[in-house]
Amino acid sequence: MSNISIGKKEIIHFIGIGGIGMSGLAQIMKIMGFNIQGSDLVKNKNTDNCKKTGIKILIGHNKKNISKATIIVKSTAVKSNNIELSEAKKRKLPTFERAEMLANIVALKKNIIITGSHGKTTTTSLIAKILSSAKLDPTIINGGVINSIRSNAKFGKGEWAVLEADESDGSFLKLPINYSVVTNIDEEHLDYYKTYSNLKNSFIKFINKTPPIGKSIICIDNPELKKIIKDIKKNNYLTYGFNNKANYQIKNVKYEIDKSKFDLKVQIYGSKKIIIKNIELNLIGEHNVLNSAASIAICLNLGIQVNVIKKALKNFSGVQRRLTKIFVKNNTEFYDDYAHHPTEIKSVLEGLKKVYKNKKIISIFQPHRYSRVNSLKKQFAASFKSSNLVILCPIYAAGEKKDFKYNQNNFAKLISKYSNTQVINVNSEIDLKKYLQKNIYNNEIVIGMGAGSISKWLRDLKKSL
Repeated sequence: MSNISIGKKEIIHFIGIGGIGMSGLAQIMKIMGFNIQGSDLVKNKNTDNCKKTGIKILIGHNKKNISKATIIVKSTAVKSNNIELSEAKKRKLPTFERAEMLANIVALKKNIIITGSHGKTTTTSLIAKILSSAKLDPTIINGGVINSIRSNAKFGKGEWAVLEADESDGSFLKLPINYSVVTNIDEEHLDYYKTYSNLKNSFIKFINKTPPIGKSIICIDNPELKKIIKDIKKNNYLTYGFNNKANYQIKNVKYEIDKSKFDLKVQIYGSKKIIIKNIELNLIGEHNVLNSAASIAICLNLGIQVNVIKKALKNFSGVQRRLTKIFVKNNTEFYDDYAHHPTEIKSVLEGLKKVYKNKKIISIFQPHRYSRVNSLKKQFAASFKSSNLVILCPIYAAGEKKDFKYNQNNFAKLISKYSNTQVINVNSEIDLKKYLQKNIYNNEIVIGMGAGSISKWLRDLKKSL
């Protein structure tokens, strides 16, 4: 791919600017001095953040929106028949995928790229926090809003950029890499990859792309990553996990209310073994301990001091929609989480169960996409074993056509069978409110999970309970 030559007088229009990745790139480019505008079907928090940066936001897609545009950046979610995209083709405007534009914008930075099926956003946030605490002033583009900066993007004056890379459409292979993290590989995004083998091969390409003078930090606890390590052609990786063969081995984990503690044994060939003791993290769950181990590994390789790393992790204030406590009512705590894949749901619930052993855990689950539920139905059904009750909401279609083969009652029965838990069906946000008003008691944990409208539903509950 050739470098994109962009003058500051160009008017760069983002189609689908409301997406988390698109909005982050748009804000970075605006701060760098580029003339940015963008459109999306509806306004949301991401478009609001763009507006605060001074970006012109247009709600709705219309060919008039690009009347003065000279360059187009499009989201992968934008369909080929989009009216603005069609007009751009007609006018022969230079048009780039988000990943192409991002690759060129960060080409002059040293890049730490974080990818994987789960845990990308939190790991990116943790690394960004440590680099910021070390006064390295990194550029950050993340897949979630980092509480400490109240945004998912920040332009830093330092030489490092910390970027969450989306594997869903193969675009993560376009980014320039110095260091990388691969958190895991799971059965996801097969609508794009067609086969699991194709998905795994793309991760092999990604790891091989990381130069030996950098390092790819790989989770050896993940069975699929453990298998593909033998296919890595370069000696360019180090491993982390609970496995005793990991270069960065997690030991002596303790889970407490709102935090986790652990030690990290560092054992790299040719170097003296060390143990970093009493690491404290303001997150719960085994998955978050793994995410923090990856962030420590990266930052040790950059030469950041252990005391700086430990202090940053202890002071980490989290990421929005990653086990976020949103309110407390009658000693019942309400959490919001982005989990929308069986592995994520299982990890989040197991994390809660380890901490709140004597509390009833109630899961409010809004499935995301018919295609995802249909391809992973049994995995979803078995992922709620740590939940005492599941409240199943209608599917959030995310633009997919209604699948009349899907039956919510049958799915509820499947969850009850494979997770050995009680399942209640609700048909709308109003039904959910009515059920909770009558059935929520003291001293319970309620967690809403999904990638659709469930987050807004939960926040609106605060007014009605």
